[in-house]
Amino acid sequence: MLPPPPPPATSLSRRTLLLAGSGATAGLLLSDATAAGRPATTPAPTPPGEKIVSSITTRDGVSIYYKDWGPRDGQPVILSHGWPLNADSWESQAFHLASHGFRVVTHDRRGHGRSSQPWDGNDMDHYADDLAQLIEAVDLRGVSIFGFSTGGGEVARYVGRHGTGRVAKLGLISAVPPQMVKSPTNPGGLPMEVFDGIRAASIADRAKLYLDIASGPFFNFNRPGAVPSQGMIQSFWMQGMLAGHKNTYDCIKAFSETDFTADLKKFDRPTLIVHGDDDQIVPIDAAARAAKALVPQAELKVYAGAPHGLTDTHKQQLNDDLLTFLRG
Repeated sequence: MLPPPPPPATSLSRRTLLLAGSGATAGLLLSDATAAGRPATTPAPTPPGEKIVSSITTRDGVSIYYKDWGPRDGQPVILSHGWPLNADSWESQAFHLASHGFRVVTHDRRGHGRSSQPWDGNDMDHYADDLAQLIEAVDLRGVSIFGFSTGGGEVARYVGRHGTGRVAKLGLISAVPPQMVKSPTNPGGLPMEVFDGIRAASIADRAKLYLDIASGPFFNFNRPGAVPSQGMIQSFWMQGMLAGHKNTYDCIKAFSETDFTADLKKFDRPTLIVHGDDDQIVPIDAAARAAKALVPQAELKVYAGAPHGLTDTHKQQLNDDLLTFLRG
């Protein structure tokens, strides 16, 4: 007779369980590959004396996690993620660009993913300053910076606060600038009630909110004839739940109410703007088309029928466009 199983480890956090689950899945896949006679992929050895660093500490004591893919001497690219996600949301583009010789750095914004969850500082100024410190710490020069959704706001505020001295090119992908909320100076924006509703839903049942967003408007799985991907839905949910509750709550104000008009007027590098014309999260007229008016030299690419989450649904089209833009 088998002994009874040990009691559950109630001290484990949700964050730990999610990360452990991801590791267990990877272990099972590796075992399956070995059993099938396929060679397991072995990472290239680290050169002697080279230290692999995956985080920096900001001047206000926040740990920012990042990934650094591709050859170290490749042309540098930074990809800044959306709410409530993390660097993993860019993995298709990061893999594609790194495979073509670019050095790709993706980071988890403060309060998101594997970075610290500070109670304060969850605003665009701090996000932009964190990005500047990461660029300086990794010593990236001639870097091309792309921001998705909220990340587009981070990139715009970075330019506004820190200039383009280290920047080669810029990109706004399904991005929130110039401003999301409706106001006297932004009559085409979304009513404040929309964002109040997101805040209320976050307080009431954050896990359900993320499932509802991913199952519906983020990927347009609520459109007639759409075939939902449970993988995309679960990935969105897992990334959201790894983020801090207070951090994601505060970030709603940051991405919706911040006015990036003055920041966009400082864009003086080649700029690519990509947006879906069926984006239910960040409607194209008040976002990409308004941003194009403020950055007239920018190239605007409109993806017909594309949703907000086009980094997944239209990933190959976006991968090709990013590569073409970077090589141009």
